[in-house]
Amino acid sequence: MTVLTHTFTPGPIVAQGPVKLTLLEPVARLSLRLREKNIPTLAKVIGADLPTEMGKRSANGSREVICLGPDEWLIVTKLDDVAALTTACAEVYGSATHSLTEVSAREVTVRIEGERAAELLTTGCPRDIDTIPVGGGCRTILDGATVVIWRDADQSFRVDLWRSFALHVIDLLRTGCREFAAE
Repeated sequence: MTVLTHTFTPGPIVAQGPVKLTLLEPVARLSLRLREKNIPTLAKVIGADLPTEMGKRSANGSREVICLGPDEWLIVTKLDDVAALTTACAEVYGSATHSLTEVSAREVTVRIEGERAAELLTTGCPRDIDTIPVGGGCRTILDGATVVIWRDADQSFRVDLWRSFALHVIDLLRTGCREFAAE
């Protein structure tokens, strides 16, 4: 049983300054694991390519997929799409074994945007943010917390973070925004 310890209300976190933070509306997240030979079947069922290079993304309509590892993908879609997606994947399980696990309640997403958004992410992140291409992403850490960074534009990112670390990471980002505003 999942016990949510904090209610996160979507909306602005930091609305002024060189970087803006916004807690986004909840989305459905599904963790997909499968062998390479089953990629074509599952891609067809999901309705989006399953990129085979880590950090690459694909999208089709409301479904977005990112490759997080050699046999691991994260699927993001609308909340009301989960039942249809899991049913469709279950129907091909006999011919294309895979693991599809809904992890929607595990994470929240913060949008980070503004002229210094990439710089803000360097606070506590060992990755060279500039190496993440627009339209790409990666799993990394932010001050010790595991996150998935989606780079949507040059200075616009989505950061998926586990609820259990969300208050800590949001406070860190908020502190960075205050420091930028004070300069």
